[in-house]
Amino acid sequence: MEKIKFGILAPGGIANCMAQAVQSISDFSCYAVASRDGERAGNFAKRWGFEKAYGSYEELAEDPQVELIYVASPHSHHYPYAKLCLEHGKHVLLEKAFTVNAAQAQELIDLARSKGLLLAEAFWPRYMPSRKMIDDLIAQGTIGEVRAVMADFGAPLTHVERLRNPELAGGALLDLGVYPINFALQIFKGPVKSIQSDAVMSPEGVDWMNGITITFEGDRMAVLHSNMLCCMGNRGVIYGEKGYLEMGEINNCQEIRVFDQKKHMTACYKVPEQINGYEYEAQACVRAIRAGQVECEEMPHSETMRLMKILDAVRKQWGFSLPCE
Repeated sequence: MEKIKFGILAPGGIANCMAQAVQSISDFSCYAVASRDGERAGNFAKRWGFEKAYGSYEELAEDPQVELIYVASPHSHHYPYAKLCLEHGKHVLLEKAFTVNAAQAQELIDLARSKGLLLAEAFWPRYMPSRKMIDDLIAQGTIGEVRAVMADFGAPLTHVERLRNPELAGGALLDLGVYPINFALQIFKGPVKSIQSDAVMSPEGVDWMNGITITFEGDRMAVLHSNMLCCMGNRGVIYGEKGYLEMGEINNCQEIRVFDQKKHMTACYKVPEQINGYEYEAQACVRAIRAGQVECEEMPHSETMRLMKILDAVRKQWGFSLPCE
């Protein structure tokens, strides 16, 4: 079976992680990378063994050999760059946050579906083995009926200019807050009943930190927090009637700890060894493309839209809009 020719749009820090993973996957050919800075693209291509380097995103999209493009730009530009790629007939793996609002997300999804192209959100925890491990533990009744979730994610990141800049859709919510929200949505599949949230805003007008409480139908609740001012545990806890599951690093879970009603740890499950965690979403794209699918089963479009609508609702409560929407 022929290898899929892989392209990267915007070779920033996270693109290095993807390149490392793709380089180790036999289904891919590291084919092309594009940056608005041709020298930067060339250096990236040399480092990771890509055949071609382009000094514009249009050149990458127009290359007839490219099949799948990973869009790793700031999320302020996800919508126009993903649209560019889709309009040129490319499958797209789009970093999170998918777009800055639900309207942009729906337009991209409709475009991909109309062209029969894969459009997948690169929300890596959704594709990891830990996802199924957690689901299996819950389905087995290990902690009884699940009633509540708590999760946080944050680090001191005020030195990162992109995160301070409203023009680049900065703030904690779209960059960090998506992880706790996603964690809750993976557990609670039903409709959202209500959302309550608040934020502390920066002088530039983006959120430094936020707290979100989501109540789901069926008397289930998630309490979530993201923060770019201070170090957080990045921990997720799933509470059931018979005990709870605890995970460190909800963005890249390494182990799942099981506790009983007396708060005694009764089991600890390690996740399989990995390249760096990015390989799972890339491999899911291969499976979907070869099956002729327009979405990945691990992160279907319906889940992307469920998340985007929550992000919109939260920002509406704060009165927080972005220049790029």
